[in-house]
Amino acid sequence: MAGALDGIRVLDFTRVLSGPSCTKALADLGADVIKVEPPAGDMTRTSVPVVDGIPVYFAQQNAGKRFISLDLATEEGRGIARRLADECDVLVENFRPGVMARLGLDAPTLHKTNPKLIYCAITGYGQTGSDAQRRAYAPMIHAEIGMLNLTAERRSLASGSEVEPTNEIVSWADLQSGVQAALGIAAALFHRERTGEGQVIDVAMADVVLQMTEWTAVEVAGGEGEGLAVFGPAKSPVVTTADGTRASCPGDPVVLWPRWLEVIGSQELRDDPRFASRRLRADNRIALMATLRTWAQTVPNFDELEGRLEAVGFACGRLNNLADVRNADWAEHRGSLTDVGDRAPVLIPTSAFRFSDLEAGPRTGIGDQGRDNETVLRELLHLSEDELSSLRAAGAVVTRPRDRA
Repeated sequence: MAGALDGIRVLDFTRVLSGPSCTKALADLGADVIKVEPPAGDMTRTSVPVVDGIPVYFAQQNAGKRFISLDLATEEGRGIARRLADECDVLVENFRPGVMARLGLDAPTLHKTNPKLIYCAITGYGQTGSDAQRRAYAPMIHAEIGMLNLTAERRSLASGSEVEPTNEIVSWADLQSGVQAALGIAAALFHRERTGEGQVIDVAMADVVLQMTEWTAVEVAGGEGEGLAVFGPAKSPVVTTADGTRASCPGDPVVLWPRWLEVIGSQELRDDPRFASRRLRADNRIALMATLRTWAQTVPNFDELEGRLEAVGFACGRLNNLADVRNADWAEHRGSLTDVGDRAPVLIPTSAFRFSDLEAGPRTGIGDQGRDNETVLRELLHLSEDELSSLRAAGAVVTRPRDRA
């Protein structure tokens, strides 16, 4: 089947995570993504683990792309990059503001010869403003936007003891910025179909985290205060059944206590004055949670727990390790993992998209650094062998085979 973005060509100057996750999504949708790496390669090519010479972290963000390697410190390398941009529909970069301008690869320069180009820049705080030139990484964005403090406050409320802020395990700011950038590019492509106009897209990770945090408007308005909303993942209990299986049960028991009583079926708890009203249950949240955990330990196993909760319209999920997805029935049914290895299995997520009559997901595996130099430069720029040899001799075009040891 065809991909939704078949025929769209993307020049990808991004590295590490925010930009590569964006262009990976475009490649999954069928775009021809040409990843441009510096002579040292994308930094995540040195990540671990490595399977048959393939760093699997790098694979998850870059499978399905074509790989060229240019030294943009050379005039020859910059010239090739500019010529490639003239042959592309989209350019994506995640350098600090001003870097691409110094290379002669900024939007105003490229629009002179390719006015239909959609140029997307991903940064920490945007292209202009007081913080535009700051280095920006996901952990600092999480901290400065308030995600870490908010998480610690909510977990402290749920546990009854102070929880110190700690950095997130997942780089949400990077990954969500990639999603938002891909969405913006898709919208700009649609706009171009109607108007013929190119576009410049300015994606700031700070803006993205504000949007992806569902509590932003609540906190800006002063917080929940004495409110007792049912929403809020940190307020939900995690319990352990008799066989040692741990489960997460969505929903705040302070608000949903009547339904919990249906499940537990205890008259003693129905009569417990500590839990007689929402306000009292909120004041005695720690005791309430302890009661639920004690009850869960009398339930034989997860299946029994899920069945009892399902009977009153609740849900629960077993606490698994991320690696367990390899054996999950739902993941196998949906084909949620794809092997992009060539001599040994390298499993990465297929794609989040499922279309009725379109393909989505990586169509090729991971290439060595500079694997597609000659193919791309011959195909798009019609370079001769002598021209290619000259570029290689000047160090403007680099090839670095993977180490399969």
